[in-house]
Amino acid sequence: MKASGHWRPSKDTDKISSELRLGGRKKVVIRVLIADDHAIFHRGVSEILARSLKDVICGAAENADQVLNQVQNQNWDLVILDITMPGRSGLEVLDDLKRMKPKLPVLVLSMLPEDQYATRVLKAGAAGYVTKGSTAEELIKAIHKVLGGGRYVTPALAEKLAADLRGDTGRAPHEALSGREFEIFRMIASGKTIGQISEELHLSITTVSTYRARVLDKMNIATNADIIRYALHNRLVD
Repeated sequence: MKASGHWRPSKDTDKISSELRLGGRKKVVIRVLIADDHAIFHRGVSEILARSLKDVICGAAENADQVLNQVQNQNWDLVILDITMPGRSGLEVLDDLKRMKPKLPVLVLSMLPEDQYATRVLKAGAAGYVTKGSTAEELIKAIHKVLGGGRYVTPALAEKLAADLRGDTGRAPHEALSGREFEIFRMIASGKTIGQISEELHLSITTVSTYRARVLDKMNIATNADIIRYALHNRLVD
């Protein structure tokens, strides 16, 4: 992502940002915790923020425990959260963050498609959802929005949410799945074995098998082949 332009904090942002006194003047410093297990990605986002925001300090967290520990022990103005980090589901981490600090905005930045995950994370308390394929300009726009106390949604997502409120769309079986169940559902649909999922998510084979059983039960299907057919038919996997 390539950044351009400079964003200046609004009055609303000033209220929630840290302040440092330098040379008799108050300098607004925005503290952003970037939660992602890929160092290269963290570095790239940090560079975008450094170029696009006036004054920003970026912190790093590579897993759920680090995220929760840093939020518990330090003051942050924003958390940028990847929901596919190893270990606990990002949606579970989001839920913990909102219980721990309800007013702390969390912007989800993920490689997962918006139409499959955005509604879930917004309902779980996220202030916005941006895919990793988005431009730097869109990321900065989203950050500006959530730091000002708003929620960031793309026009496409806004239309989907409006349709859901009007009742224009029926509830699909996969929408009854929890965040972790849906994550494992997609991995099975992509052809991964229970062992591969266990290794990738750092979960025991027994735990993954339990989630698989819940998926089958909630969706009223019987086999992995049924999962794959359903996912392909509903365009839930690439």
